[in-house]
This record gives sequence, C-alpha cells and structure tokens, in this order.
Amino acid sequence: MLHHPTMDQLHQLRLTGMAKALASQAQQADISQLAFEERLGLLIDSELAERESRQNAARLKRAKLKQAATPEDVDFRHPRGLDRALFARLMTGRWVSDHQNVLICGPTGVGKTFHACALVNQACRQGRSAFYVRLPRLLPALAIGRGDGSYAKTLAQLAKTDVLLIEPKPDEPEPNRYYDRSLTNDRGGDHVGDGSGGTIRDEHAWCAFVL
Repeated sequence: MLHHPTMDQLHQLRLTGMAKALASQAQQADISQLAFEERLGLLIDSELAERESRQNAARLKRAKLKQAATPEDVDFRHPRGLDRALFARLMTGRWVSDHQNVLICGPTGVGKTFHACALVNQACRQGRSAFYVRLPRLLPALAIGRGDGSYAKTLAQLAKTDVLLIEPKPDEPEPNRYYDRSLTNDRGGDHVGDGSGGTIRDEHAWCAFVL
C-alpha cells in the first residue's frame, strides 16, 4: 500500500496520533529493524497519547482556570511554608476519590491562586472534570436561580463537575462558612489541610470542593 493513501486514511479515521507516528517512523533509517508488532505498538501508543492530550486540553478549557499552573512549576524552595509531603499527597488525586474538600490558605502574595490551579490541573490530568468560579459571581447566580426557578438546574450542572474551584471574596471573613452547604457533596467530605498553619478566618482562602 502506498504511504500517502495510508496517511490520508488515518486522517480520515481521525487517527492523527498514528499518522504523526507513522510520518516520524518514515524518517528513521533504522526503523526497519523493529518487528511489525513493535512498530504497530509504537503507533498505538502514539495514538493513545494524542487522544489523552486532546482530552486533557478539553478538560482544562472547560475548567477555565485563572492561571495555567502545573505541578511541575511549583517551587518548594520559596519560603512560603508549603508542606512538600502534603502537596505530594494531594497530587495523587486521592482527595478527589475520597470526596475530600481542600482549603488553601495564606496571606496575600504567597501563591494561593497558582497552587490551587496547579492542584486542579493535576486533577484534570487524572481524568477529572473541573470548573473555576469566583464566589462573588456564584452566589448572586444562585440567588437569582431561586427566584427564576433555575436554581436546581444550576446545581445539577455543577454536580456534574468532579472538582469545583471557588475563589472567595478577598475580604471574606469566614470563607469556610460555605462548607457543608448545597455546593458540597452529600458524603461528608473532610478538610484536607491548609498551607499556612494559620486560622482560616484570618486569611484569604481558596476552596476546592469535590462534588
């Protein structure tokens, strides 16, 4: 079979990952040393990686995170008091599976937004859906929904999201007072921890709710 028709057929089948890998193999002089099964395996691996990349990009696009932060960008050398062991535990995604909620607390400028987005980015990589919303917009929307009858529909839409990342008001005195209300899951998720060691009511906190 001719190479070009094969490439066209792969694109028609939307197997872009395999098409890219096949084009790459064609440029390798020693590729013929591999058995057919090995070459086919490489093509399949490339297709799987391509699909996962597209799916993750779509999840991140729907999440609308405030910052494009990733776990690899987290700098533990900065004197912000970040617990490396706790952060590593959060990166496993177990807190999502266990339906736990996370509060990220600390004074202005320590990187709460960055670390919250990195945490949710990791959740998206693990196949979880997420959505970022500011509390000053969310609460009025829910209040309006109670009046126009769309309240239940809005909650149902939010409930389809695995992780809801909420940015409270900067001057919110008690951001955790929204905990265990309609936005939290009915399985009684727990607080995992905060990154400052201080009390939540004294600081601006980011909230990651598992629905």
